[in-house]
Amino acid sequence: MPKAEFHLFLPQMRMTIPDLVERARAAERSGFTGMALMDHFAPPLAESHDMWEAMTTAGWLLSATQRLKVSHLVLCDGFRHPAMLARQAVTLDHASGGRFELGIGWGSVPAEFDRFGVTPRVASKRIVRFKESLDVIRALWTGDTFDYSGEYHTLTAAQQHPRPLADLPIIIGGAGERTLQAVAKHADWWNLPIYALDRLEELRPLAGAARVSTHEMIGFVPTENDRAAVMAMAEKRFGATGIGKTMIVGDASELREHFAAREARGVERFYVWFLDFAKPETLAAFGRDVIGVVP
Repeated sequence: MPKAEFHLFLPQMRMTIPDLVERARAAERSGFTGMALMDHFAPPLAESHDMWEAMTTAGWLLSATQRLKVSHLVLCDGFRHPAMLARQAVTLDHASGGRFELGIGWGSVPAEFDRFGVTPRVASKRIVRFKESLDVIRALWTGDTFDYSGEYHTLTAAQQHPRPLADLPIIIGGAGERTLQAVAKHADWWNLPIYALDRLEELRPLAGAARVSTHEMIGFVPTENDRAAVMAMAEKRFGATGIGKTMIVGDASELREHFAAREARGVERFYVWFLDFAKPETLAAFGRDVIGVVP
């Protein structure tokens, strides 16, 4: 099994665009393979804060880096027509030399659909639209002409060029039965939610050939003198009971052990969300002491 990849997860909020570029470049220098953003009309539970649009930000960060892959956890299917999303993804794919990955899901914040008038609102309908969108995107990426008739999408003699440079990866997250059907059919990467990690071995056969990733919050302790401050910040944001479940706090040695155990179970990619909003010095230390020596 190849050595696991590390991707920085960084919601594009509470920061300026130059701040995001600084962190993307720091992640690239520090050995991260990629970086993932979020996709919302307004930041969940923080609606009054500044936030940047997902695809535009991805393109900007790709243009500001040289090797870093950029994706999302995840784009919301209901926010875009699949033909437009397919075109946007291929454009970023060509512009970046193959460094864009399409992370997509069917919506994680139901209130957002109500607030902004996005349809369909009901979960059972959103998953239907999501599956149709994946069918359409995959068909458009072939470059062939096709017809499609679904409940939400109807295309006649549809065709798009150019095709992706190679196999443009699709990332789908979730642990529900219908989501896993989409994973098995379309995904290159299955992002397993941390709440379902204890079911990895049970669910793995349902994900088909998709490779496994996880996404979790990390409180990185650079030196033992910093541990108390990191723990205090973690408890303030997540509560004492969340540490070890919602998030992991540890120094380099503890985190190496943590990620090695995940990798031993078949996880090949880690999306790391840092408690301190990915300060460049944190990324550098994590890259040196964790990414550089994970077995």
